[in-house]
Amino acid sequence: MAKDNSFDIVSQVDLAEVTNAINQAMKEIGQRFDFKGSQSQIELEGRDIVLVSDDEYKLKSVVDILESKLIKRNVPLKALSYGKIEPAAGGTVRQRVTLQQGIPTEKAREIVKFIKDTKAKVQAAINGDMVRVSGKDRDVLQEVIARLRAHDFGIDMQFTNYRSN
Repeated sequence: MAKDNSFDIVSQVDLAEVTNAINQAMKEIGQRFDFKGSQSQIELEGRDIVLVSDDEYKLKSVVDILESKLIKRNVPLKALSYGKIEPAAGGTVRQRVTLQQGIPTEKAREIVKFIKDTKAKVQAAINGDMVRVSGKDRDVLQEVIARLRAHDFGIDMQFTNYRSN
């Protein structure tokens, strides 16, 4: 019987690292002179990060600080999707940043189509919020991983659960 090898394509963010990055960003905001007396704040609400500041200029600075802390903690910025800047209570502005957990269905279809277009002898199947790729030859699977890494799908992808049965 032929062996069947497989791996999973997932898109996940380590929430502990996000929490640590938010804490570091809040500490820096509290220490910086240009934020003295401002109402700048970063909070994690479920899968969303809520940014609040006095005006749009300061909000952009808060975003820069948060992104630098996320990069230091190896959280990919592709996993963030920014909402619109909207007015909030007390003359402040608010922006919601959604953390991507799992691959959206339309992106999963795009990934599967890309894999099929490579003409590699593998099967790709959508399993909920991940894509499983299986095939007989390990080298072909590694080739598929290399091609997927080279192509930009606009989302952060990790390749996990590499199995040789």
